Amino acid sequence: MDQLQQHYDVTLQWHSFQLRPPGSPPLPPEYRARIEASRPRLARQAHEQYGIEMHPGPLETDSHPALIAEKFAEAHGKGAEFHRAVMSAYWQQARTIDDLTTLKELATQVGLSADELEAALSLPQYEQAVEQDIRLAQEYGLEGVPALIFAEKYLVVGAQPYNVLKQVTERVLAEQP
Repeated sequence: MDQLQQHYDVTLQWHSFQLRPPGSPPLPPEYRARIEASRPRLARQAHEQYGIEMHPGPLETDSHPALIAEKFAEAHGKGAEFHRAVMSAYWQQARTIDDLTTLKELATQVGLSADELEAALSLPQYEQAVEQDIRLAQEYGLEGVPALIFAEKYLVVGAQPYNVLKQVTERVLAEQP
């Protein structure tokens, strides 16, 4: 996405979404096995197409604390930086993003107060912001990630090649008055 943003000067806004919220039934063994089996292919594609080394974190990580922490980071002008740090921690460093120590460390890396972040995890306004995003995703009918919505009009689901994202971006730009 960074390439797309730089080339087209587009704004990217991240929204919260929980793929497997707490209390969800465990993944069926066959589905879990399919996901685990696909990880080497995904890592290979990421390396070959984007030069990214992937070492994803635990499959059933509870992302909720990280989503709340990101709302705190957004409120302090560090949302994009914190999002990148969390994504890197989970997808490239195999870290658990529901761990308070990890979240505080990431907050510090992007210039936020670790203690303020910890306190923010229990503040209702950040929880409400996460819940609002999740309701929006439900309104769009989203059931998986990644999911990208361009100009509140075009939905692109799944890990798509750069050219697909480029085509959608060009279409949106062509439609602008």
